[in-house]
Amino acid sequence: MLHDAIIKAGYTPGKEIAIAFDAAASYFYNRDTKNYDFEGKTYKPEQLGEYYIHLLDKFPEIISIEDPYGEEDWGHFASFTKKYGNRVQLVADDPVCTNPVLIKDAIKQGMANSILIKLNQIGTVTETLEAIRLARKNGYTTMISHRSGETGDTFIADFTVATNAAQLKSGAPARSERVEKYNQLLRIEEELGTDGTRLAHFPDSVDFD
Repeated sequence: MLHDAIIKAGYTPGKEIAIAFDAAASYFYNRDTKNYDFEGKTYKPEQLGEYYIHLLDKFPEIISIEDPYGEEDWGHFASFTKKYGNRVQLVADDPVCTNPVLIKDAIKQGMANSILIKLNQIGTVTETLEAIRLARKNGYTTMISHRSGETGDTFIADFTVATNAAQLKSGAPARSERVEKYNQLLRIEEELGTDGTRLAHFPDSVDFD
């Protein structure tokens, strides 16, 4: 439906508009069998990986997958990253929870190539900046994310640009507390002009230490 909607809206999938999705595999991970149960089927971890690759082959506009494996299944997450991390952005959220200690462990194991950053999950701006620094120094991309129960405050949009994360996950523009973030990004874009485009393409060009 998303693929068809992009085309019907007059855009080219993968060019003007791409697709990023959160598999949230922890929610269908079976801790007893170590398999994944969804859509009435049971997938072994390797079969789940094949399912994702089928999606990538069918819809090349998919550029990012968040939590393709459960938060306890670090081994298969790392194995999938090793095989396909050069093809798609693989974002770790549930396994690391914006925690620098967990992020260090994930990097050592080669799990993911991107970290989801939730400022009010770790609790402080200082710890959040440390998580971003850690990810960036190890070649990981970062995606700033809102949280459930979000307010209309637009600071997270400013924070995304200030840290040059280049990615903001703020939900579908269906409610005011989400739309306000996107509106703030538009205002920032108007203010930065071409400088904003330059920074977005060179995330390592900004030093926020």
